Amino acid sequence: MRAMDTVASMSPAANLLRRLAWLRVLAIAGQALAIAIATLGLGMSLPLTPMLGILGLLAVLAALSLWRLRQPWPPSEPEVFAQLAADTVALSGQLFFSGGYSNPFVSLLLLPVILAATALSPRFAWFTALLCAAAYSLLMFWHVPLSAISGTDAFNLHLIGMWLNFLISASLVAGFVVRLAASLRQRERELAAARERALRDAGVFALGMQAAGAAHELSTPLATIALVSRELQDEYGNDPELAEPLQVLRQQADRCKTLLTRLTVSAGAGREAGPMPLDTWLAETIEHWQLMRPNVVVQVQLHGGRPALPIRPDPILAQALVSLYNNAAEASPENVGIECEWDTEQLRVRVLDRGPGISSELAETAGRQAVSSKGEGRGVGLLLTHAGVEHLGGEALLAARAGGGSIASISVPLVALKTQ
Repeated sequence: MRAMDTVASMSPAANLLRRLAWLRVLAIAGQALAIAIATLGLGMSLPLTPMLGILGLLAVLAALSLWRLRQPWPPSEPEVFAQLAADTVALSGQLFFSGGYSNPFVSLLLLPVILAATALSPRFAWFTALLCAAAYSLLMFWHVPLSAISGTDAFNLHLIGMWLNFLISASLVAGFVVRLAASLRQRERELAAARERALRDAGVFALGMQAAGAAHELSTPLATIALVSRELQDEYGNDPELAEPLQVLRQQADRCKTLLTRLTVSAGAGREAGPMPLDTWLAETIEHWQLMRPNVVVQVQLHGGRPALPIRPDPILAQALVSLYNNAAEASPENVGIECEWDTEQLRVRVLDRGPGISSELAETAGRQAVSSKGEGRGVGLLLTHAGVEHLGGEALLAARAGGGSIASISVPLVALKTQ
């Protein structure tokens, strides 16, 4: 499968840890600003030593979280829950030293519950809810009261704090809901694509089973045709009118027999074949195809680092490439271009022709459905090509070519062809 975006491919627990790390940085800045406004601007007397100590611990935890996100092993749910619990305890500590449940920012204790409910399993979500509920309940009975302010000023400050708390809470909740909705839409798109691939692969599997059965059933009549053609050639080989047709008949019978033999054994032979340089394998694949299409005019370009990396010859990829070569040859036998390029990570192949071209609608559905731009075609070749390339984690595309014709391109990660 093609590589996904790093964040999108992370687990829900890892995504939550990433959000926690950055939220913790924002929380440190917000709490420091609130303490400064309360003490310097409003002249309130707050226990600065423990409150600044909590900020210091949060800063250490934020640094550890950012370091943790760069490590290769994925975070577990208990680990993320422990960090969420640490944030809850830190927020409760700040509320304890600044009025407890009467602090207008006490509703921020709902934020850990929302985060846990959207990313963690139900068990840890309920643990978080119980922790926040216990913290709120304890703050009702144990807290350090705020310094005395006149009744009117205290009430106005409380209303202003509630307004500010609402703005912060609304922004955070809206941001998380938007992100969650985007993640759900992305997941739905991935599931739809997976279902489409499963349906297509089921059709390809059925087609492969029918091809294997047909190969088995055709072997006997082909052997008979080959035997009779040889006998006729021996008997009428000197007849000037029959000699050439009989020679062609025998060659075609031998060719069909060779193709059926390759069809029945190629999968096993490909797995047992020894490693070979990538450029050699590409050249041999093109040479074998040219033997079947001797009348096609083809221009071949091979670009990449030399010596080329050794790969495991893959019969599925070879058949996918031959299918693209055949499509181009049928579209414009007098002008076919094959461009192969590789580096240490990726193989890219482009097959160009000057045929009638392809519509944007057909290019969009080619490889997903058995459709074809040729009246006699059924699009099975493109279907098999897409299935084979995507099986290796690559991508196949079909597009119109400037000046007429079409371009079929594939890209395959070389890790899928690495030698064992």
